[in-house]
Amino acid sequence: MAPLDPSAGPTDEELTRRAQVGETGALGLLLARHQASMRAVALSLLGYGPDAEDAVQEAALTALRRIGDVRDPAAAGAWLRAIVRNACRMRLRRAREVPGLDGLDQLHLNDGEASHPERRIERHAMRDWIWDAVEELPQQLRLVLMLRHFSGITSYQEIADACEVPVGTVRSRLSQARTKMAQVLISTAEQAHDDASTVTDGSRREALATLQAWETGGLPREISELWPAETEMVGRLGRPGERVHPVPVMRSYLEGGVRQHLHHVVAGRDIAIWEMDVTHHGADHVCPPSLAWLMFRRDGRVEKLRVVFPRPVQ
Repeated sequence: MAPLDPSAGPTDEELTRRAQVGETGALGLLLARHQASMRAVALSLLGYGPDAEDAVQEAALTALRRIGDVRDPAAAGAWLRAIVRNACRMRLRRAREVPGLDGLDQLHLNDGEASHPERRIERHAMRDWIWDAVEELPQQLRLVLMLRHFSGITSYQEIADACEVPVGTVRSRLSQARTKMAQVLISTAEQAHDDASTVTDGSRREALATLQAWETGGLPREISELWPAETEMVGRLGRPGERVHPVPVMRSYLEGGVRQHLHHVVAGRDIAIWEMDVTHHGADHVCPPSLAWLMFRRDGRVEKLRVVFPRPVQ
């Protein structure tokens, strides 16, 4: 497919109106057309450096979510530059770190909420475009992005704990992920995108079936195939130097009175995150009120499971 030519073709007004009815290629061309002026705004406020680049990419991702809010399609360029200015000002006045990609942050709320912004994105196929771009990232970058912007594990320290890397590495990977994400979004705007909901829905069914199977003491075939003998429990519940399978570990907590209840699912082709609420009335073990399963898969089967316990909110 020939690359987009930002300087040719329809007007901003035409592109905006087409983007508002779900044409991802039109939005990709609009972003490519105004990328230079958006970067100029960021540089004028933040100077040269990664913060300016991050602000431009955050603004591009915000535009995915908010393109339907544009009231004057002919002034889309000014609207994009205003988003960049806002992103820069937020960076300048931040006293502490908070999730940064507004266009992605707003995709994660509690399952089933009527106000879930993802409902708006589904109407335009923007969600599928975003998730296809996420899947193009290397696994390390994809994991930190999924945690930061689609899960409840959002602080740099929590992500560092989950990934077992220093906080500085998390910052670096997020910066790389933002850069690559913006590039992939523009280059894939006119392509067809898979339905991302099918992967998430399938993972949710697997999570519910797994929990139910462990409650009843047996794994049906379709679930046992998800957890082959080679699956390894790693991280806090694993044992260094010893291969431990998740089934006996999880069953020991279950038999001790700990119950897990599925709260939220984030899933890609080879990474899945199952977030759980935890109850332990009369249990032998006292667990935090929530935890998350980080699963790394190959050919549909779980290779590694790491259980993460998010830190309490201060």
